[in-house]
Parts: sequence; structure tokens; C-alpha cells
Amino acid sequence: MSSPAISTPSPFLGITLKLGTVIAFVIMQAIIKAVSDTIPPGEAVFFRSAFGMVPLLVWLAWRHELRGGLRVRNPINHVMRGVIGTTAMALSFASLAYLPLPEATALGYAAPLLTVVFAALFLRETVRLFRFSAVGLGLAGVLVVLWPRLGGSGPAQGVEAFGAALALAGATCAALAQIQIRRMVGTERTSAIVFWFSITATLLSLASIPFGWVLPTPREAILLIVAGLIGGTGQIMLTSAYRFADASLIAPFDYASMLFALAIGYAIFNEVPTAWTLSGAGLVISAGILIIWRERQLGLERRRARKAGTPQA
Repeated sequence: MSSPAISTPSPFLGITLKLGTVIAFVIMQAIIKAVSDTIPPGEAVFFRSAFGMVPLLVWLAWRHELRGGLRVRNPINHVMRGVIGTTAMALSFASLAYLPLPEATALGYAAPLLTVVFAALFLRETVRLFRFSAVGLGLAGVLVVLWPRLGGSGPAQGVEAFGAALALAGATCAALAQIQIRRMVGTERTSAIVFWFSITATLLSLASIPFGWVLPTPREAILLIVAGLIGGTGQIMLTSAYRFADASLIAPFDYASMLFALAIGYAIFNEVPTAWTLSGAGLVISAGILIIWRERQLGLERRRARKAGTPQA
């Protein structure tokens, strides 16, 4: 099978696709939150994964990559990525039942910060003082978001603290999943990583049936199916965005999710963000953008060094 053609760079299209991804994922989270009072997280993961495969299979078939998407070189790595990623998804979905949407979104921003730390620990990547300082700033922002949950007492406070713990645990697992993906990208196709994660997550979610699955109402079933389709479409847009623009250009648009989470949280759930949430999110976003900027600078320096070392014709 011939390799797919390399897409022509188009920064505007890449940014548009990334913003579409952000909107899709926030809408998906809002739908999961809307049914979280009655639908357990494992059941929500099943619908997200199973119906998310529908647009993915259509996309792979359209790109003539379906066979490549099914082929793997190391199944164990896919299983490990699936277990970690499914755990991250379940914890994230569970936290939505206890936290306002903007706060859950802000705590989710801990994942890319923790990825930097785990890359240094597990992949032996070189992480210098600048990036560690930015990670420290971001984690301070996470602490700011958490602070109101740490000092209070009472049933409501305890429930929200539990939700915050779930969100942070989910962010930690998401960071570990990213580390596993970095280990895999050298030998596995992106389409295979995405497809087999959906398969693994669907199968693993079925193991949660004994822990309280319910028969969804027609309205809930429609919402869950839509969440899965939107999530799968968002994954396709995310993958496509990196075909048209550099990661350093489009990565900062991840943080636009806070704006959409604020708008949806206020309009649908009547959630008004606290000053703690906004201040902490600002610190986390600033840290993330600093890390992205630093990565871009290092990339430019490496490019210049390679050009300088290239023999002249």
C-alpha cells in the first residue's frame, strides 16, 4: 500500500482544525457532564470509544489507510497505552459529576506539565531549568485552583475535593499515556495508535458493567452517541491539524478550551467561575505557553545547527 501524500502546509487550516478539535472536546465533556448524574463513567467511556470509532473508520477508509490502521508491530504497547488512556478518560469523566466544567478543564491542563516531568524521569529527555521553572509555575496554578477545596469542610466541600482528586488523577494518567505514545510513534502508525486505543477502551469499559451500568433513557442514549461521534471527529481533526501546521504553532490553541468551557458552563450549567479558578488557570496557561515557546526556540536552534553543519555543494 502506498504511503499517503504529504499535505501541503496551511497554517490557517491547521489552526482552524485545532480550534474545531478544542470545541468538539469541550462539547463532548459538556454532554458527559449533562448525563453524569445517572450514567456511570465506565458506561460513558464505552459510548465515547465505541461510537468514536465510526468517524475514525470512515476517515481511515477515505484515506486508504484502513489496512495500515489495523496493523501493529507491538500489541503489548497498544494494550498498555489503552489501559492507561482508558483510566485517564474514566477519571476525567467521573470528575465532571463533581466539578464545574471550567474547573475540571483547568485541572486537566496539568497533563502537559506532568508530561514534561515524566519525559525527564522515564524517557531520559533533557529538561533544563527554564522548562522545569515553567512546570513549577503551572503546578502552582493548579494549586491555586485547588486551594478552596483544601481548606474547607462539610459534605459539599468533601465532594468537590473528591472531584478535584479525580481530575488530577486523570491528568496524571493522561500524561503517562502521552509518554507511552512517545515510545510508540517510532514504530507504530498514528492511525494504528488511535484505532487500537478505541478498541481497547471499548473492551475495557465493558469490565465496568458489574459496577452499576444503567439502561439510558432515549434522550441519554442519543446524547451519549452524539458525544462519541463528536469525540471521534475531534480526534480526526486533531490528527489532521498536525498535517497542515507545526505543533509549536497550533499547540497554544489548546488553551482556548477554557473560553469555551466558561461559556458552556455558564450557559448550560449556570456555573460562574471563581477568582481562584480564573487565576489558577491563567498561571497554568502561561506556563504551558512558555514551554511551547521554549520548544519552538530550541527547534529553531537545532534547525540552524543542522544547516550550519550541512556541507555546501
